[in-house]
Formats: sequence, structure tokens, C-alpha cells
Amino acid sequence: MIVEETYLKECFVLKPKVFEDERGFFFESFNKKIFETKTGITANFVQDNQSKSSKGVLRGMHFQTEEYAQAKLIQVIKGKVFDVCVDIRKESPTFGKNFSIILDDIDHKQVYIPKGFAHGFLVLEDDTIFSYKCDNFYNKESESGILYNDEDLNIEWNFPFEKLIVSEKDKQLPSFKDFVNEY
Repeated sequence: MIVEETYLKECFVLKPKVFEDERGFFFESFNKKIFETKTGITANFVQDNQSKSSKGVLRGMHFQTEEYAQAKLIQVIKGKVFDVCVDIRKESPTFGKNFSIILDDIDHKQVYIPKGFAHGFLVLEDDTIFSYKCDNFYNKESESGILYNDEDLNIEWNFPFEKLIVSEKDKQLPSFKDFVNEY
């Protein structure tokens, strides 16, 4: 497995070694020992989640607050997404910066997103299945987020805004400025 840190500290892209032949493919999607050796991060995932979405669905930018904050290891099982994470750790030198990557079921890359990041993704193919491991349990009272099209974050979604499918809840999330002032 190749592990590369992004320009956002403690945010990593993982590239598994994929074995393919006429039968299909095999790869190790997670190995705690290798992950901890290559990242220096102790992983203790306690919850796995999956979503299935149509092309144009945008989910984000989500996070949980305080003691319910979650680190995530994300991947696409089937299909393709444009994935984005934003460093919202106020003490971080990359506070307010974002990292984006295409994740799909071809190269099987994964992204480790540490606590203190907002996360979202745009589905680029119908029937995409997205999976993520979390190191903390979901807590409804701690869920929060930032508006996906916030002008200060300036995320380049590269998709026609009129074709986006966004939940009403996500359309009502606060701006990055409001987030900064609230927390």
C-alpha cells in the first residue's frame, strides 16, 4: 500500500496494491498495522457507513463537533465521486484550505480524513456506492456542516450547479464565516 500525505496535515491518500487476473481483482482495503506504521496515526474505527447515490447528488460539507468529532477512512465501492475535505481546525496552518480528489472503483484509492475536517462529495456516476469507516459513533446533536458552495471556501465542483441534487438540510448549512464566528 502506498500512503501519501496531502498538503493538509494528517490527511492521507491510500493506494492499495490491486491484484488482477481473468477472475477479477483482490486488494486489502485496510490493514491497521500498515496504516499506523505509514501514517503514525492510531486507528480505532468503530462504525462503518455506506450510501448509494445518483449522478449529481452532492452530500456535504459535514462534520461532528467536540467529543463526537470523527476521523474517517473513505472509499468508493462502485462508481465515481469528486471528494472534498476542508481543514476546519482553527489552530492549523491549513485552516480553511480544501483538498479534492476523484475516487472510483477503478484504482480503489482511499482518503483518511482526520478529526477537525468538514467532508463532502459529488457523485459523478449513477448508482455510486460510497463507504466510510469512522473512529467515533454518530451523534445527531453534534452534527454540523458548512455550505457546499461557500464563496470563501471556493470549492471547484466542476459540475453545473443547476444539475446538483442537494438536500434542503445541506442548502441551509452556515457559511464558513458564520462557522468561524460560531465555534
